Amino acid sequence: MSVRLYRVNGSHPCATVEAALELKGISYRIVELIPPLHAPVMRVLFGRRTVPAMTIDGEKISGSRAILRRLDELVPEPALLPADADQRAAVLEAEAWGDEVLQPLVRRVLWPTFRAHPEAMASFQEGGKLPPLPLPVLRLIAPGATRLEMRMNGATDATYRADLRALLTLLDRIDGWIAAGVLGAASPNAADLQIAASLRLLMCLGDLRPLIEPRPAGALALKVFPSRAGDAPTGLIPADLLPA
Repeated sequence: MSVRLYRVNGSHPCATVEAALELKGISYRIVELIPPLHAPVMRVLFGRRTVPAMTIDGEKISGSRAILRRLDELVPEPALLPADADQRAAVLEAEAWGDEVLQPLVRRVLWPTFRAHPEAMASFQEGGKLPPLPLPVLRLIAPGATRLEMRMNGATDATYRADLRALLTLLDRIDGWIAAGVLGAASPNAADLQIAASLRLLMCLGDLRPLIEPRPAGALALKVFPSRAGDAPTGLIPADLLPA
C-alpha cells in the first residue's frame, strides 16, 4: 500500500491522522506544505484548501475524519470506532464536535497570538521536513501570513476574546466525555485522536497549559500526544482575556 500524507507541520488535524497511521502500523510518506501557501496547492490537488489530505494507491481522500474512516476500512485493527452501536454513536458525536467546534477554535486562538508575537512561531517549526525559517524572516512575513490565516479561519479580535472565554466550558464537556467512557480508553479511538490533538496544540501556549494540564482533558492530551513541536512562553495572551 502506497500512502502519501499532505500536511502542514504542526497542524493538529494532521497530527490526528499521523497518530492513526502510527497506531495501525501503516508506512507513509510526507509531502509538507507551508501555511498559508498550502491553501492554493491543496485546492488544485484535492479540490479543497485544507490539510490533511492523503493518497492511498492513487485514491484521494481529504479531511481527518474521512481519512480515519478509510484507514479503518483498509486496516481494521486496532479499530478507531467501537463495535457497539451506542458507543460508536457517542464516539462519532465527540469526534465531529472535535473537528467542527474545537479544531477551528484552536486556529482562531493561535493565529491572533502569532500576529501579536511572531517570535512564538519559531518553536512550532520543529520536527518539520522543510528547513526552519530564521526568526528575522518569520518577523518579516508574519503580518501578511497571520492576516491571511486569520481571514481564512474567521479569526478576529472578537472571536479571540470569545474563544478564550469559552475554553473552560469546552474543557468541561471533554472531561464529561472522559468520565462517561467515551474518551480515554486504553487504545485511542477516533474522538481521542481528534480532540487530544487540538488540546495538545493549545497546551503549547504557556498561558493556556496551566488551565488544561491538571484536568482529565489535559491528561488525555498528554497520553495520546506526549510530545509535539511548539513551546510558547507565558505572557503572550493578555491576562484580562484568560478565563478565570
